[in-house]
Amino acid sequence: MSRMPSRWNAWTIGLLALLAIGLVYSVILSPSSFIIPIVVLGGIYLLYKYPPSFLRGYGGSRQGRPQVKPGRAAAAAKSKSAKPRSKTVPFRVIEGGKDDDDDLPKYH
Repeated sequence: MSRMPSRWNAWTIGLLALLAIGLVYSVILSPSSFIIPIVVLGGIYLLYKYPPSFLRGYGGSRQGRPQVKPGRAAAAAKSKSAKPRSKTVPFRVIEGGKDDDDDLPKYH
């Protein structure tokens, strides 16, 4: 896993400052070049967060069918009919067919 640095070094601060200056300069020069990607990315995010009904598929909509929970009698019958757990078997070692040579492997 990558770890985030606990403090900012001079290179990181300088790079972020130049990035911010470049973004501000680009927005001042041509604001339309930033409006279109923001609108497109915002539309994709909204479609992801709130998909229309025809994109939800079969599993997403359960409004028409209420969920029925089994009663106490059914739950008790199910717990009695459940199979008991299998017995624990001690660990067995299966002997392999590898040679016990301490030499170099055969492909060397």
